[in-house]
Amino acid sequence: MTIIIFVLVLWYGGLFFQSFFLHRYAAHQVFTMSKTMERITFILTWIFQGASYLSAYGYGIMHRMHHAYTDTEKDPHSPSHDANLFAMMWKTKTIYQDINKQRIEVDQRFTKDVPQWKGFDQFASSRFSRLLWITGYVLFFALFATAWWQWLLLPLTFLMAPVHGVIINWFGHIYGYVNFKMKNTSKNLFRFDFLMMGEGYHNNHHKHASRANFGVKWYEIDMTYLVIKVLNSIGVIKLKRA
Repeated sequence: MTIIIFVLVLWYGGLFFQSFFLHRYAAHQVFTMSKTMERITFILTWIFQGASYLSAYGYGIMHRMHHAYTDTEKDPHSPSHDANLFAMMWKTKTIYQDINKQRIEVDQRFTKDVPQWKGFDQFASSRFSRLLWITGYVLFFALFATAWWQWLLLPLTFLMAPVHGVIINWFGHIYGYVNFKMKNTSKNLFRFDFLMMGEGYHNNHHKHASRANFGVKWYEIDMTYLVIKVLNSIGVIKLKRA
């Protein structure tokens, strides 16, 4: 039971900071926060994403490119132009690394006001940091695993962020339903997004990219947005729009 709880904490903790900080703050800036709070959130993102930590700068720019070029050859991740999900994720990884290491020229419209903490990102994205987290996960499993099958969950702890990306960027453009007919393949994966904390309302998000709440229908409950509302009400962040 301990292992299941641990994996769930990593799943939903990492997912929350990906959605809250990297996606809605870094890429779309639907709310503001103080510089101190921003730095704290950088650290919390590293703690919960661990071995699969993603830079707010690289993620924010790449996601803006995804919205600008959805389902075209310039899209960093599109099932329409990649043979399979592994090919798509390898392409995504390459573009993400090229952005972070400034190996490609990026249009200024994609970089404007994207948060960056170079020194911390260099550490959090380093092999040392990733190996440190992987070692910690292995030791945790060695201490608390009570059945052989629980070890099958270990690779998931190493690859949480890429798995989250595959679910939205691959399956969220192939399976599901649409509320809005658009010139792209974005879908809503679930009518109640219990798995992806609101990220699964992908069609809604492509229609209203600047909205903090990804849900549109009454039953489309966006769990990340509910947390955002609480943080806004107590003054930790300031919402620009709902």
